[in-house]
Amino acid sequence: MSTTDSTSTAAPEASTETLVHFENIKKQFGRLVALQDIELSIKEGEILALVGDNGAGKSTLMNVLCGVHQPTTGTLHYEGEPVSFSNPSDARERGIETVYQDLALMNDLDIASNIFIDQFPTRFDAGPLRLIDWNETYAEAEEILDYLNLDLDPHSEVSFLSGGERQLVAVARALSFDPQLLILDEPTSALSVAGTELVQDTMRQLREEGHTQVVVSHNFEEVLDLADRIAVLYQGEIADVVSPEAVDKRTLTNLITTGHR
Repeated sequence: MSTTDSTSTAAPEASTETLVHFENIKKQFGRLVALQDIELSIKEGEILALVGDNGAGKSTLMNVLCGVHQPTTGTLHYEGEPVSFSNPSDARERGIETVYQDLALMNDLDIASNIFIDQFPTRFDAGPLRLIDWNETYAEAEEILDYLNLDLDPHSEVSFLSGGERQLVAVARALSFDPQLLILDEPTSALSVAGTELVQDTMRQLREEGHTQVVVSHNFEEVLDLADRIAVLYQGEIADVVSPEAVDKRTLTNLITTGHR
Protein backbone atom coordinates (compact mmCIF):
# COMPACT_ATOMS: atom_id res chain seq x y z
CA MET A 1 0.00 0.00 0.00
CA SER A 2 1.14 3.51 -0.72
CA THR A 3 2.06 5.83 2.12
CA THR A 4 1.34 8.96 0.12
CA ASP A 5 -1.70 11.15 0.67
CA SER A 6 -1.99 11.93 -3.04
CA THR A 7 -5.47 12.28 -4.43
CA SER A 8 -4.44 11.49 -7.99
CA THR A 9 -6.73 9.40 -10.12
CA ALA A 10 -6.00 5.73 -10.65
CA ALA A 11 -3.50 4.92 -13.37
CA PRO A 12 -4.86 3.50 -16.59
CA GLU A 13 -4.05 -0.16 -16.98
CA ALA A 14 -0.78 -0.62 -18.85
CA SER A 15 -0.60 -2.88 -21.88
CA THR A 16 0.49 -6.48 -21.36
CA GLU A 17 2.62 -6.18 -24.51
CA THR A 18 6.35 -6.14 -23.80
CA LEU A 19 8.24 -3.23 -25.33
CA VAL A 20 11.70 -3.97 -23.89
CA HIS A 21 13.19 -7.14 -22.47
CA PHE A 22 16.60 -7.47 -20.85
CA GLU A 23 17.78 -11.07 -21.26
CA ASN A 24 20.64 -12.18 -19.00
CA ILE A 25 22.26 -8.75 -19.25
CA LYS A 26 25.70 -8.42 -17.70
CA LYS A 27 27.81 -5.25 -17.73
CA GLN A 28 31.38 -5.34 -16.57
CA PHE A 29 33.88 -2.49 -16.32
CA GLY A 30 37.26 -4.17 -15.98
CA ARG A 31 36.94 -6.32 -12.86
CA LEU A 32 33.88 -4.46 -11.63
CA VAL A 33 30.60 -6.23 -12.38
CA ALA A 34 27.97 -3.47 -12.46
CA LEU A 35 25.08 -5.64 -13.69
CA GLN A 36 24.66 -9.39 -13.36
CA ASP A 37 22.04 -11.67 -14.97
CA ILE A 38 19.42 -8.93 -15.44
CA GLU A 39 16.05 -10.33 -16.52
CA LEU A 40 13.50 -7.54 -16.76
CA SER A 41 10.65 -6.52 -19.06
CA ILE A 42 9.15 -3.09 -19.68
CA LYS A 43 5.53 -3.11 -20.82
CA GLU A 44 4.02 -0.73 -23.33
CA GLY A 45 2.37 2.31 -21.76
CA GLU A 46 3.55 1.71 -18.20
CA ILE A 47 5.64 3.74 -15.80
CA LEU A 48 8.38 1.43 -14.55
CA ALA A 49 10.41 2.77 -11.63
CA LEU A 50 14.02 1.72 -11.09
CA VAL A 51 15.06 2.04 -7.45
CA GLY A 52 18.14 1.00 -5.52
CA ASP A 53 20.96 2.26 -3.37
CA ASN A 54 23.87 4.23 -4.81
CA GLY A 55 25.96 1.83 -6.87
CA ALA A 56 23.14 -0.72 -7.22
CA GLY A 57 23.23 -0.48 -11.03
CA LYS A 58 20.29 1.83 -11.83
CA SER A 59 22.24 4.27 -13.98
CA THR A 60 24.16 1.49 -15.70
CA LEU A 61 20.96 -0.31 -16.63
CA MET A 62 19.46 2.97 -17.89
CA ASN A 63 22.59 3.62 -19.94
CA VAL A 64 22.46 0.16 -21.50
CA LEU A 65 18.88 0.86 -22.57
CA CYS A 66 19.68 4.23 -24.13
CA GLY A 67 22.90 3.16 -25.88
CA VAL A 68 25.52 4.83 -23.68
CA HIS A 69 26.86 1.42 -22.61
CA GLN A 70 26.78 -1.86 -24.47
CA PRO A 71 26.19 -5.02 -22.43
CA THR A 72 29.17 -7.30 -21.87
CA THR A 73 26.94 -10.33 -22.36
CA GLY A 74 23.22 -10.89 -22.79
CA THR A 75 20.66 -9.53 -25.23
CA LEU A 76 18.46 -6.46 -25.28
CA HIS A 77 15.14 -6.99 -27.05
CA TYR A 78 13.07 -4.08 -28.34
CA GLU A 79 9.61 -4.61 -29.84
CA GLY A 80 10.32 -8.34 -29.90
CA GLU A 81 13.61 -8.05 -31.78
CA PRO A 82 17.19 -8.36 -30.50
CA VAL A 83 18.87 -4.95 -30.82
CA SER A 84 22.32 -3.54 -30.29
CA PHE A 85 22.72 0.19 -29.68
CA SER A 86 26.23 1.48 -30.29
CA ASN A 87 25.37 4.97 -29.07
CA PRO A 88 22.38 7.09 -27.98
CA SER A 89 21.67 8.03 -31.62
CA ASP A 90 20.95 4.37 -32.39
CA ALA A 91 18.50 4.24 -29.49
CA ARG A 92 16.90 7.51 -30.59
CA GLU A 93 16.27 6.10 -34.06
CA ARG A 94 14.27 3.30 -32.42
CA GLY A 95 12.23 5.76 -30.35
CA ILE A 96 14.11 5.88 -27.03
CA GLU A 97 14.83 9.29 -25.45
CA THR A 98 16.46 10.16 -22.13
CA VAL A 99 16.05 13.21 -19.89
CA TYR A 100 19.10 13.32 -17.66
CA GLN A 101 19.20 14.81 -14.21
CA ASP A 102 21.44 17.70 -15.31
CA LEU A 103 18.88 18.56 -18.09
CA ALA A 104 21.65 20.03 -20.32
CA LEU A 105 19.68 23.21 -21.00
CA MET A 106 21.30 26.39 -22.30
CA ASN A 107 20.27 29.25 -20.03
CA ASP A 108 21.05 32.03 -22.50
CA LEU A 109 18.77 30.55 -25.17
CA ASP A 110 14.99 30.68 -25.30
CA ILE A 111 12.65 27.74 -24.80
CA ALA A 112 12.13 27.03 -28.50
CA SER A 113 15.87 26.97 -29.20
CA ASN A 114 16.41 24.56 -26.30
CA ILE A 115 13.69 22.26 -27.58
CA PHE A 116 15.04 22.11 -31.13
CA ILE A 117 18.75 22.63 -30.52
CA ASP A 118 19.58 19.35 -32.30
CA GLN A 119 16.95 19.51 -35.03
CA PHE A 120 15.83 23.00 -36.00
CA PRO A 121 13.16 23.11 -38.72
CA THR A 122 14.79 24.48 -41.85
CA ARG A 123 13.70 26.42 -44.93
CA PHE A 124 16.83 25.49 -46.84
CA ASP A 125 19.21 22.59 -46.22
CA ALA A 126 22.05 21.85 -48.63
CA GLY A 127 24.88 20.00 -46.96
CA PRO A 128 26.63 22.30 -44.48
CA LEU A 129 24.41 25.25 -45.47
CA ARG A 130 21.22 25.32 -43.41
CA LEU A 131 18.69 28.12 -43.06
CA ILE A 132 16.58 27.82 -39.91
CA ASP A 133 12.84 28.39 -40.26
CA TRP A 134 12.28 30.41 -37.09
CA ASN A 135 8.53 30.82 -37.62
CA GLU A 136 8.14 27.05 -37.80
CA THR A 137 10.49 26.58 -34.84
CA TYR A 138 8.38 28.75 -32.55
CA ALA A 139 5.10 27.36 -33.89
CA GLU A 140 6.17 23.76 -33.26
CA ALA A 141 7.56 24.66 -29.84
CA GLU A 142 4.23 26.21 -28.91
CA GLU A 143 2.43 23.04 -30.01
CA ILE A 144 4.59 20.90 -27.74
CA LEU A 145 4.15 23.30 -24.82
CA ASP A 146 0.37 23.26 -25.36
CA TYR A 147 0.46 19.46 -25.46
CA LEU A 148 2.13 19.52 -22.04
CA ASN A 149 -0.36 22.13 -20.78
CA LEU A 150 2.48 24.56 -20.17
CA ASP A 151 1.50 28.21 -20.29
CA LEU A 152 4.94 29.36 -21.40
CA ASP A 153 6.08 31.71 -24.14
CA PRO A 154 8.53 29.80 -26.40
CA HIS A 155 10.46 33.08 -26.76
CA SER A 156 11.22 33.18 -23.00
CA GLU A 157 14.78 32.54 -21.88
CA VAL A 158 15.24 29.33 -19.93
CA SER A 159 17.17 31.17 -17.21
CA PHE A 160 13.93 32.79 -16.02
CA LEU A 161 12.04 29.49 -15.54
CA SER A 162 11.32 27.64 -12.32
CA GLY A 163 12.88 24.26 -11.65
CA GLY A 164 9.73 22.37 -12.63
CA GLU A 165 9.36 24.38 -15.83
CA ARG A 166 12.99 23.72 -16.74
CA GLN A 167 12.45 20.01 -16.21
CA LEU A 168 9.46 20.07 -18.55
CA VAL A 169 11.37 22.00 -21.21
CA ALA A 170 13.83 19.09 -21.15
CA VAL A 171 10.88 16.70 -21.47
CA ALA A 172 9.54 18.80 -24.37
CA ARG A 173 12.90 18.52 -26.11
CA ALA A 174 12.75 14.73 -25.74
CA LEU A 175 9.16 14.68 -27.06
CA SER A 176 10.21 16.64 -30.15
CA PHE A 177 11.83 13.39 -31.34
CA ASP A 178 8.45 11.60 -31.00
CA PRO A 179 9.74 8.85 -28.69
CA GLN A 180 8.01 5.61 -27.85
CA LEU A 181 9.98 5.19 -24.62
CA LEU A 182 11.03 8.03 -22.32
CA ILE A 183 13.71 7.54 -19.65
CA LEU A 184 13.60 10.06 -16.80
CA ASP A 185 16.58 10.31 -14.46
CA GLU A 186 15.55 11.69 -11.04
CA PRO A 187 12.89 13.93 -12.64
CA THR A 188 11.83 15.72 -9.44
CA SER A 189 15.16 15.87 -7.62
CA ALA A 190 15.66 19.21 -5.82
CA LEU A 191 12.34 20.61 -7.08
CA SER A 192 9.88 22.58 -4.98
CA VAL A 193 6.55 21.04 -4.03
CA ALA A 194 4.85 22.97 -6.85
CA GLY A 195 7.55 21.96 -9.33
CA THR A 196 7.29 18.32 -8.28
CA GLU A 197 3.51 18.33 -8.76
CA LEU A 198 3.91 19.94 -12.19
CA VAL A 199 6.33 17.26 -13.35
CA GLN A 200 4.32 14.40 -11.86
CA ASP A 201 1.11 15.62 -13.49
CA THR A 202 2.93 15.64 -16.82
CA MET A 203 4.17 12.10 -16.29
CA ARG A 204 0.60 10.96 -15.66
CA GLN A 205 -0.55 12.74 -18.80
CA LEU A 206 2.18 11.10 -20.87
CA ARG A 207 1.09 7.69 -19.58
CA GLU A 208 -2.51 8.44 -20.56
CA GLU A 209 -1.24 9.32 -24.05
CA GLY A 210 0.49 5.93 -24.30
CA HIS A 211 4.09 6.92 -23.65
CA THR A 212 6.12 4.24 -21.90
CA GLN A 213 8.30 5.71 -19.14
CA VAL A 214 11.23 4.41 -17.12
CA VAL A 215 11.87 6.52 -14.03
CA VAL A 216 15.05 6.35 -11.97
CA SER A 217 14.20 7.81 -8.58
CA HIS A 218 15.12 7.91 -4.89
CA ASN A 219 11.76 9.47 -4.03
CA PHE A 220 9.71 6.66 -2.47
CA GLU A 221 6.48 8.69 -2.30
CA GLU A 222 6.80 9.48 -6.00
CA VAL A 223 7.52 5.89 -6.92
CA LEU A 224 4.63 4.48 -4.88
CA ASP A 225 2.21 7.07 -6.24
CA LEU A 226 3.18 7.08 -9.92
CA ALA A 227 4.67 3.74 -10.92
CA ASP A 228 2.77 0.79 -12.32
CA ARG A 229 5.64 -1.49 -11.28
CA ILE A 230 8.83 -1.03 -9.29
CA ALA A 231 12.07 -2.84 -10.14
CA VAL A 232 14.47 -2.96 -7.20
CA LEU A 233 18.18 -3.37 -7.90
CA TYR A 234 20.60 -4.65 -5.27
CA GLN A 235 24.32 -4.99 -5.93
CA GLY A 236 23.82 -5.16 -9.69
CA GLU A 237 20.98 -7.69 -9.67
CA ILE A 238 17.20 -7.49 -9.75
CA ALA A 239 16.13 -8.11 -6.15
CA ASP A 240 12.42 -7.99 -6.96
CA VAL A 241 9.80 -6.44 -9.23
CA VAL A 242 6.80 -5.34 -7.21
CA SER A 243 3.47 -3.61 -7.54
CA PRO A 244 3.20 -0.35 -5.56
CA GLU A 245 -0.07 -1.62 -4.08
CA ALA A 246 1.77 -4.59 -2.56
CA VAL A 247 4.57 -2.70 -0.76
CA ASP A 248 5.19 0.31 1.43
CA LYS A 249 8.21 2.49 2.20
CA ARG A 250 9.48 0.07 4.82
CA THR A 251 9.36 -2.88 2.44
CA LEU A 252 11.11 -0.90 -0.28
CA THR A 253 13.79 0.16 2.18
CA ASN A 254 14.44 -3.46 3.15
CA LEU A 255 14.66 -4.53 -0.48
CA ILE A 256 17.06 -1.72 -1.33
CA THR A 257 19.35 -2.23 1.66
CA THR A 258 19.30 -6.04 1.98
CA GLY A 259 17.94 -7.41 -1.28
CA HIS A 260 15.08 -9.07 0.61
CA ARG A 261 11.64 -8.02 1.84
